[in-house]
Amino acid sequence: MNTSLILQNAYTTLYWIVLFTLALSLFACMFRAVKGPRVADRVMAVNMMGTIVIVMISVVGFLLKEYFIIDICLIYAMISFLAVIILTQIYVGIYREKKLQSGALNTKPDDIDPEEVQDMSQITFEQEGM
Repeated sequence: MNTSLILQNAYTTLYWIVLFTLALSLFACMFRAVKGPRVADRVMAVNMMGTIVIVMISVVGFLLKEYFIIDICLIYAMISFLAVIILTQIYVGIYREKKLQSGALNTKPDDIDPEEVQDMSQITFEQEGM
C-alpha cells in the first residue's frame, strides 16, 4: 500500500475527529450563551462560538483541499470581533443606564480608596455631562 495514501486517510480521519470535537464544543458554548447565568458569560460564549466556527471553517478548507477558504476565515474573524465589541458596548450601556436609574452611579475617580475596594469591578465612575 502506498505511504501517501495511508497518510491521506490518516489526515482525513483526524480532520473528521477534530470537526466532531469542535461541533460538541460549539453546542456547549451555545448552551452557555443561552443559559447564562450572567451577561458576561453569554458574551464570552458568543466570542468562543465565533472562534470555534473559524477553526471549523479552516479544518473544512484543509479537508476539501480548498485553501482559499482560509481567506473567508479571516473575514469571519473580523466580523466576529466586531460583533463581540458591539455586544459588549450594548451591555455596558444597559448596565450604566440601570445604575443611573437606581442612583448608584455617583462615584468620582478621586473619591475611591484602593484599599477599600477589593475587586476592581466594584468601581463605577460618573460620566460627565449626564
